[in-house]
Amino acid sequence: MTDAALSTASLVSSTFPTLVSTQDRPLPLLTVEDLRACEAHAEATLPAHTLMARAGAAAAHWLREHAAHDGSVDADHPVWLVAGPGNNGGDALVMATQLLQAGVAVEVCMPVDVKPDDARWALAEARAAGVPISVEPPASFESFGWLVDGMLGIGLARPLDGVFAALAERLGEHARVHGRVLALDVPSGLDSDTGNIVGGGVAVHATHTLTFIGAKPGLFMTAGRDCAGAVTVAPIGVDTQTPALPHTPALLNAPALFASHLPARGFATHKGTFGSLAVVGGDTGMCGAPVLAARAALYAGAGKVHVAFIGSGWPPYDAPHPELMLHAADDLPLDTMDALAVGCGMGGSDHARDVLIRALQTGLPALLDADALNLVARDDALASHLATRKAPASPCVLTPHPLEAARLLGTDARSVQHDRLAAARALASRFASVVVLKGSGTVIAAPDGRLAVNPTGNAGLATGGTGDVLGGIIGALLAQRLPAWEAALAGIYLHGLAAEHLTARGDGPAGLTAGELAPMVRTLLNRLFYRDAR
Repeated sequence: MTDAALSTASLVSSTFPTLVSTQDRPLPLLTVEDLRACEAHAEATLPAHTLMARAGAAAAHWLREHAAHDGSVDADHPVWLVAGPGNNGGDALVMATQLLQAGVAVEVCMPVDVKPDDARWALAEARAAGVPISVEPPASFESFGWLVDGMLGIGLARPLDGVFAALAERLGEHARVHGRVLALDVPSGLDSDTGNIVGGGVAVHATHTLTFIGAKPGLFMTAGRDCAGAVTVAPIGVDTQTPALPHTPALLNAPALFASHLPARGFATHKGTFGSLAVVGGDTGMCGAPVLAARAALYAGAGKVHVAFIGSGWPPYDAPHPELMLHAADDLPLDTMDALAVGCGMGGSDHARDVLIRALQTGLPALLDADALNLVARDDALASHLATRKAPASPCVLTPHPLEAARLLGTDARSVQHDRLAAARALASRFASVVVLKGSGTVIAAPDGRLAVNPTGNAGLATGGTGDVLGGIIGALLAQRLPAWEAALAGIYLHGLAAEHLTARGDGPAGLTAGELAPMVRTLLNRLFYRDAR
């Protein structure tokens, strides 16, 4: 082993590298501020360059494992890495050094010299090891087995430009056509806190991201999911539970956060055990929305489901599901229910407002969606009533999409999307409710400050009626006496997972319909949580 190899290897723990899949794990999601605090806390007790050495070693290990599995890398198909001017470039240089010393052919493109001390150390190590480094990128990537993005990591403050912007576009095109593009830490050009592309510019669209220390919220929100691809965490031996963290991080939603709250289904249970839900909505001409929600509630396990229609023209019964009990809204005593789901196709009439007030006055666990949220947004008295209602056990659950959230906050959808975590937190605080801010990387926020980001779902959900189905699912879980926070987590997780499973079997994402989601939710609910039921 060369002196350069020894100096790098001496900084890497014998327990290293440890890689963590983000699938089905409630991982903390660390902001840039959190990460800086963790890094500073770790570096205070470690030799210089240790974290960069560990990151590069973890990345080399990850790529060797994948290349061994798919046979994509050999002497004729080397690994190509681009190193930017900062510490992300240093990570790429250490990775290249480690790969070369393991017998893997590599080529590094470094358009601009690296600048930080750690990265300069990594460059010296790479040169000493004989890593080939060029300034110009190749004309074609066809001959390479894997491409690695080490241009710019967290904390990027301005859009990619020049050679880095051009390379981001080329890497994304290669990923789309050929696959095998790995981003180190975060795809270059992506805001790791928000998932937005920095400055509205360009970002790398990778097939895989290996992120260091901890998962980042931006990898699972807005453009982040498209840019990051499959995400793996390399903790690199840094304690993310340190008291140095400035605040409690958001969590990645996973079954461990809600599974224990799902009701047992023993022999002695009956329909009353699993609660009565009233789905309230359906103004004249919009009766389909509450029916969709009510059907979903049946499939999500509610014991009894009623539909209370605001308008006229609703059918005498639901032919596919005669189990549903249909009523005029004024004829159903809402206070006899266990939970309410209000707003699907409700309209904005005075009658709708009166029914919403009556629903809120029951104090029952309630989900508010769609037109119920629009009524609240334009009526200060309703908003005040919602924020101050006396619910005995559970706050309301609000499920706005970005435009509805903007109306509730008195802003615009662009501002909401600029920082989805902050918007969800503000809504939860203002309305003393659990908020489900829908979108790519749905954010769940509680009035007590808890935050979660949901990792399930896909483009199949971008069709009419899927929000109604989500409302029915969460409403059913509230009727089964799940607390509002856990009901929201479970509902959005299963809703998104159903879209993924339907897509996997060829029924999406194109052409997937809202009505197909509920039967798959039932399948997943039983497969994941009631498999061992007697």
